Amino acid sequence: MTVLGGIGFATPWLLWALLALPILWLILRAIPPAPIRRLFPAVTLLLGLKDDESVSDRTPWWLLLLRMLAVAAVIIGMAGPVLNPSRETIGNGPLLVVLDATWAGASDWTNRMDVIDAQLAEAGRSGRPVALLSLTDPETPVFQSAEALRSRLPSVSPAPWQPQTAQVAQAIAALDVVEGSYDTHWFSDRLDYEGREDILAILRAAGELRIYQSGQPVLGLKPATFADGAIALTAMRADPGPARDIEILVTGRDPAGALRVLETATARFQDGGTEAVAELILPSELRARITRFEIKGERAAGALSLSDDGLRRREVALIAGQRNREGLELLSPLHYLTQVLVPSAEFVPGELMEVLPSNPDVIVLADVATLSAGEEAGLVDWVENGGLLVRFAGPRMAASEFGRDVEEQLLPVRLRGGGRSIGGAMSWGEAKTLAPFTEGSPFSGLRVPEDVTVSTQVMAQPDPTLADRVIASLSDGTPLVTRKPLGQGQVVLFHVTADAEWSTLPLSGLFVEMLDRLTVSSGVKAQQAEALEGTTWSPVQVMDGFGTLRDAGNLPGIDGAELVSAQLGPDLQPGLYASEKRRLARNVLDEAAVLSLASWPPGIPVEGMSVSQERPLGGMLLSLAIALLLADVIAALALSGRLGLARTAALVIGLGLLAPKGIAQEADPDATEFALSATAEMVLAHVLTGDPEVDQLAQAGLRGLGDTLYFRTSVEPAQPMGVDLETDELAFFPLLYWPISEEQPVPSDEAYAKLNTYLRQGGMILFDTRDADIARFGSGSPNGRKLQQLARPLDIPPLEPVPDDHVLTRTFYLLQDFPGRHAGSEVWVEAAPPDAERIEGMPFRNLNDGVTPVVIGGNDWAAAWAVDRDGRQLVPVGRGYAGERQRELAYRFGVNLVMHVLTGNYKSDQVHVPALLDRLGQ
Repeated sequence: MTVLGGIGFATPWLLWALLALPILWLILRAIPPAPIRRLFPAVTLLLGLKDDESVSDRTPWWLLLLRMLAVAAVIIGMAGPVLNPSRETIGNGPLLVVLDATWAGASDWTNRMDVIDAQLAEAGRSGRPVALLSLTDPETPVFQSAEALRSRLPSVSPAPWQPQTAQVAQAIAALDVVEGSYDTHWFSDRLDYEGREDILAILRAAGELRIYQSGQPVLGLKPATFADGAIALTAMRADPGPARDIEILVTGRDPAGALRVLETATARFQDGGTEAVAELILPSELRARITRFEIKGERAAGALSLSDDGLRRREVALIAGQRNREGLELLSPLHYLTQVLVPSAEFVPGELMEVLPSNPDVIVLADVATLSAGEEAGLVDWVENGGLLVRFAGPRMAASEFGRDVEEQLLPVRLRGGGRSIGGAMSWGEAKTLAPFTEGSPFSGLRVPEDVTVSTQVMAQPDPTLADRVIASLSDGTPLVTRKPLGQGQVVLFHVTADAEWSTLPLSGLFVEMLDRLTVSSGVKAQQAEALEGTTWSPVQVMDGFGTLRDAGNLPGIDGAELVSAQLGPDLQPGLYASEKRRLARNVLDEAAVLSLASWPPGIPVEGMSVSQERPLGGMLLSLAIALLLADVIAALALSGRLGLARTAALVIGLGLLAPKGIAQEADPDATEFALSATAEMVLAHVLTGDPEVDQLAQAGLRGLGDTLYFRTSVEPAQPMGVDLETDELAFFPLLYWPISEEQPVPSDEAYAKLNTYLRQGGMILFDTRDADIARFGSGSPNGRKLQQLARPLDIPPLEPVPDDHVLTRTFYLLQDFPGRHAGSEVWVEAAPPDAERIEGMPFRNLNDGVTPVVIGGNDWAAAWAVDRDGRQLVPVGRGYAGERQRELAYRFGVNLVMHVLTGNYKSDQVHVPALLDRLGQ
């Protein structure tokens, strides 16, 4: 692009035509206006007279100027003028755009995309093929047209990790495949990482390399630690700078379950320092509600730290069957338990009936054999409601008849009388060691020390259920720890004492780890990989590059050792993981993280990412030329005496300019018929998948939903229509139902451009994977994986499961579930704004007034709605009354969906009622 006077020109050679304007001036000056012919009888007297001198009239100068300006506007407009053009020399060969695409660039991601879009627009004008390589998710670059790549930019997003060893190796392998030379524009996130120099060497050898990076500071937040009753928060910045204060928000759930800022803390970076520490002292009740910490104003995953059980001190009640003898603390049955739990638990003092009303997390009974009827009933009720009861054996339990004849509710197994003594002076044999923990045991993966031995224990009666309840055993196979579920809670029995009388287990570090696995302690200390070996952790929520949490869906479980030690990446995403009742957060930054700035070799240009918005002027100039030519026609008619015809001429020319293409060329009859059918009445549409069975069922489903709308609401839709994304116009339809099938083709770039325009202009797409009977929504099913492939290029906002106060739950019917032919699958909609708050006295939040552009689920709604031409149901739903009830709820969901599309969030305006009544003095 050539820049002249601050305006760029896509085809500057056309400006040479301006040199012809003087010639045009001379030609126009030499041609006078046409004379007016009038019949005058006396003119016959002049016949035969001759005049030796002839003088011709001249065209007025202002008319010549008008015509010259019109021609100049056409020439300049055709040259492709652009206001605020990019002054960068874009080159001519292939262009590779490389992005670090990490969380460090998430804060200014929109500006970064604007710069890339402007560069792609310039590359398109220059005819350069372009390709995109994201280093956090590398794929082999494919060079294509700039416009095709621009349409896919909305699907590019930052990852919540930096390029790790695996991603760097994949990127190098992908670049090795590319043949020929090419220029590279590398958009750096300013942070250094291992392997960056290797990629840099390949790109420098391929052609010209330019680096683009923002000057915005990169801030990060380490996981919170708890010590000496205080929460320590450590913030980092990549580059030293002047002294600066940052505010850290402590977010958690209030008693009503709503997310709120519970507390704030201020951390100060000293002049030239890169770390800032803030401390918080909070009561245990408030500390247990914390879900995350985040740096205020930073929209990046690295500036957010999730909280897990590490900050929650569990409430534990310790109750012994006998007090310590003669004040000797080491002989107390609770001494070792107290020492283990002091750093991580809050003790609830009192006897059993005193602590039950306070509802502790764990109750430990050390050598308590018999309970009163009231104590037993209260304890059973507490366990069934989710409590964890941990019991230790002892002389009293061994001597009692408790649990001998029948299985007691508060014992996991039946016991044999008398106990078992081994390795003592009065017994044969040696003390027994522990057997390795089996797979499936909560202690699986823990190393068994050789010096842990057991000399006395209570024995379990043989029983068909015994094998399933043993979670630890001795080397000879006898049970050491047994467990059984009771309601929502658990009962665990250690067949040895809680002190060192019967075994050396309480003297070992294994005892601490075993209690931690049972979630008796909270795991305040940093988890070590060795302590988590053999456990499997299921992802609950995962984080994207912007720090937004989303449901993990069907992501596979992670081995405990890998969870705390492996590098983050597509297979291990930061987020919240659960194993039984324990929760562990894997954050973007760990305790050893360091933010290092990337350095670039001399000779490589490094530029900022400021961009001026380009504004094409060609259309404006061509419109001006047309207006000037219209004025010229009127002026010429006036000068020639035909002013009466000027209005007619102007009208004809105006109609010619404003007429649609259908006047100039023959309109496509099929397109015309499609447009008339889609706009005559409100029409529901479904996307044609190419599978006749799926398309016919979708057509029948929308027919049934339309009949329901006709009879129950004021909406009277016409017969539904199928839409071909490649050829049909989408703007006619307020709602598109898109059933997902594994074999349907991926739309073209032009179709995706139409779909993104449709979504941005207020349309809604209902994606239905139709597989909730075999999988939840996610990548765990073929249709789920197909949906991810189809939706990747779409400009879809952040999503969340439908909250209880979403307008879809009350648009027409009050709903809490959205079943179709299947029930139970989550339905996803656009996430609510972060600042949406519940208004006092109102049952829902003050949400934004927009309509969610997508609704995603897998309940196969079309099958539940489907009817034939006579109104008969086509697909059975459930059985009996329950099935009909499910079908009715499916219809109600469809009604709510259509009403939501047509009316928006008008129901949410009720949140303003209190303020309006207050102003009116009511």
